[in-house]
Amino acid sequence: MTTSSKKRSRPFRFLGRLLGDESIVPTRRLVVIAAIGSVLIGAAYALDYGNYSFWGFYLLLAIFSAVDLLLLPARKRFSVERTMPEAADIRQSFKVRLALTANTASFSLNVELADDIPISFTAFRTQREDEQDNQISQAILHGRIEGGPVGIEYDTAGQERGLYAFGSVMLRYWGGVGLWKKQTRLTCRSEVRIVPDLSRVRGVLASAQDSLVLDGSKLARPNLAGTDFDSIRNYAQGDDPRRVNWRATARSGKLMTNILRPEKGKVVTILLDCGRMMGVELEHQTKLDRTLEAALVLAAVALKQGDYVALLAFSDRIKTYVPPGRGLPHLHQLTMAAYDLKSDFVETGFGLALSHLLRQIKKRSFVVMFSDMESYLYDQELPVYARRLRRSHVPLLVSLNDPLLHEWARAEPTNNRTAYIQSLAHKFRLDRSEYVSQMASMGIQVLDVPADRLALSAVNEYLNLKARNAL
Repeated sequence: MTTSSKKRSRPFRFLGRLLGDESIVPTRRLVVIAAIGSVLIGAAYALDYGNYSFWGFYLLLAIFSAVDLLLLPARKRFSVERTMPEAADIRQSFKVRLALTANTASFSLNVELADDIPISFTAFRTQREDEQDNQISQAILHGRIEGGPVGIEYDTAGQERGLYAFGSVMLRYWGGVGLWKKQTRLTCRSEVRIVPDLSRVRGVLASAQDSLVLDGSKLARPNLAGTDFDSIRNYAQGDDPRRVNWRATARSGKLMTNILRPEKGKVVTILLDCGRMMGVELEHQTKLDRTLEAALVLAAVALKQGDYVALLAFSDRIKTYVPPGRGLPHLHQLTMAAYDLKSDFVETGFGLALSHLLRQIKKRSFVVMFSDMESYLYDQELPVYARRLRRSHVPLLVSLNDPLLHEWARAEPTNNRTAYIQSLAHKFRLDRSEYVSQMASMGIQVLDVPADRLALSAVNEYLNLKARNAL
């Protein structure tokens, strides 16, 4: 834009502010007064007093309007501060608090606030007492300033993962005569990270070391085999006699046995497919959302067991890579590296991901790949690289079972169309079973599990390998 065009646009920018962000809006009281006055003026015209009543009424209305606008404080006297968490789980409601401050004398004002909520968020309020389950969008927040700051809270929830910015806050305020509202835009930028649902991760971290519980199922048993010394306890029937601690038995006078735990310091490498098939919705969530939540649960269990965890996300390129690390702070690093991953509308490059893994991870590790069975079936590079991976690592391929295939396979063939659909569903299920058997013959396990069993299956397989000292 040239200098002359900037000069010419100044009046238009002023009109934009005057009619937009810094406009004045009539209140309901002014509309009612104007409507009643119009009726009275009409009656006065019928009595031949119309001109006097018309000019007198609207002159008084203009005087009161001018007084009302002059009594309202200037827009620059207002400021707002937004308070909300730095991170929140996806689809989990959190509170946002707006603290409005007016640098004015003791003056009562009614205020309306409209926050700049990202489009993928939802704001809720209850509509009526008899409609508790019907929640409608809350666009305007109401409050009143009584000589001090006013705080207004509302609930919202992010529906998609990522980093989101809350922009400015629109303010309308009125008081005194109450004929006009002034409007202004208050700058208040805040950011929030919408991360995967970590409720099951928190449950894993809160459970005891020897009784990890996920979705109501026990994941680990206290008698897992191992090589590292853990503790000494009283001998119980069924314990291995070779683990009796004779020194502790001599000191205590009771038969004592050693408890061994699986060796720590192993490496678990998680591979996340971010190709086009992972963007497909499955039970109101994308497949990538499902697998990411399961991957973080597996990472939490492995870190709690004292192992190292690495993360590699890929599509047709390497999207993110987190080197192996241990400890609960590393879980936060994994979450921050993967919380904003999106699926790309491209075919998955398994060869690229596995070759990158073989270059980066030299130590033997448990490699868990989360992807889609359709991607496994039609990729020609995956079996070749999987065989190379099998030489130095323990691979596990995990995919989400498609419930639609099961539904079609069980459908009653009422006509030619449904019979054809049923035959295709059986063929796809047979292809999946054959692929699982083919990979098993190469020593590579494939889990094709329902969405609600994804995390549980991956974690149980990891714990079984730990129990057998197979890592």
